[in-house]
Formats: sequence, structure tokens, C-alpha cells
Amino acid sequence: MRYGVRRGAGTAVGAVALGGLLFGAAGCKDVEVSDGGASGGSASEPAARGAEGSALKAVDGLTVKGRAPKTGYDRDKFGSAWADTDSNHCDTRNDILKRDLKDVKFRTGDCVIASGVLNDDPYSGDDIRFTRGASKIDIDHLVSLSDAWQKGASKWEASKRIALANDPLNLLAVSAGPNRSKGEGDTATWLPGNKGYRCTYVAGQVAVKAKYGLWVTSAEKAAMKKVLTTCPDQKLPEGTAPTKAPARFRAR
Repeated sequence: MRYGVRRGAGTAVGAVALGGLLFGAAGCKDVEVSDGGASGGSASEPAARGAEGSALKAVDGLTVKGRAPKTGYDRDKFGSAWADTDSNHCDTRNDILKRDLKDVKFRTGDCVIASGVLNDDPYSGDDIRFTRGASKIDIDHLVSLSDAWQKGASKWEASKRIALANDPLNLLAVSAGPNRSKGEGDTATWLPGNKGYRCTYVAGQVAVKAKYGLWVTSAEKAAMKKVLTTCPDQKLPEGTAPTKAPARFRAR
């Protein structure tokens, strides 16, 4: 998916309370993940165990199952894009842009972003200019909605799917190019080219899957542990947004 949480934005507009605890990199070492790992493979899990509160420790609490079929998946099953589920009168996309960009300028009021700069893009490490109507920035779902659908979300009530799609814990402003190469990939099949961000990225995926009770494949779990073993003190991010959207929101 091309929509999605990143390190906090010390912007001129100030901090934005979005219900997601932002998280920083913890000095990952270089880690390689082979393509196609989610479909199986012989990846062996590192024996390391993380401390309480670490992302590495949390991986052990994730349920391991095979990937379910994508049958029935539709973006509309997660509600309309960028619903204002936190009722702050600003849609989720603009909330995330406001949080993650610097030098923000508004089109009108204090919601719709006209321009800004994404410093140190999490996926590429580059500085990227945002201009409404000609943007090279996407909002990524760390755990793609398609991946979520195949790992538990197909059985949820609509309100939980809508909450996942708009949870700041699962959303991150990033460069459009790398994000679109990610597609629907999980940790076993895709990691950011910016190696210094990989621990933070994987910790974010673990946090989302733990919060919503999504499962992982065996290859995905092994890939998560391989990355997080290089940064065993990486904290598990927390998010305060509820796991059910308000009743006024609907999905197909």
C-alpha cells in the first residue's frame, strides 16, 4: 500500500497529538532479507531474546500461521481513505503530513498541507519536498492492508479494519518510489534501502501486529528476529489510538 508513522516532526506547527508514540532508530547493523521469504523457505530464527519492552521480545508473542488467501480483499473493506477517526476535524492523511513534515505551510487554516519537507526520508534517507498536487511523498501503511487481510483482518468487524487503516502507529510519510516498490510486502520480502532505519521499521510492524492481533508467517517472524537481533534494545512502539473506529464510520 502506498499510505502510511515516522519519527516525530519538530515542525513550526508544533507537535500533533495523534495517539501514536513515535519511535527512533536504534543503530541497526546491516541486515539482508532474501526475496520471496514469505512463501516459505528455510530461514532459521536467531536464538536471541530481547528484554522486556523490546520489539525483539514482542516478536515471540506473535501468533505464527500460514498466509490466508487474498480472496475477498478490497480497500473499501477498510473504510474510505483517510477518515477522521480521531474527530479532530482534519483527515488522517493531513494529520500524518503535519506530524512528519518540517517547514509546513497550510493552504487554509491549520489542516490542509500546501507544502513542506520530509527530512531524512525513512526509506531512502533523502530530503524530499512536498507540494500539494505534485507530491513525491506517500503515506505508507507499515503493515499493508492486504497483508493484514491475509493475516486475520478478513474476520474482523469493519470498525476494527477502519481503525487499523487510520491508526498513526501504522502510518508513515515516506518517499513514493521506495514505498511503491514495497507494495504489499512484509518483513520477509521487503526492507527499506535505508539500513539505519530497518530496526525502527520492523519494530513498527511488530507493534501493529501485536496491537491488533495479526499473525505472522514463519518466514516473516524469522526475518523480524534477524533484523531485531542486531538492535535488541529497540523499544516496541506504543500507540494510544483505539482499535475500533467510532460507530459513524462504515465500510463495505
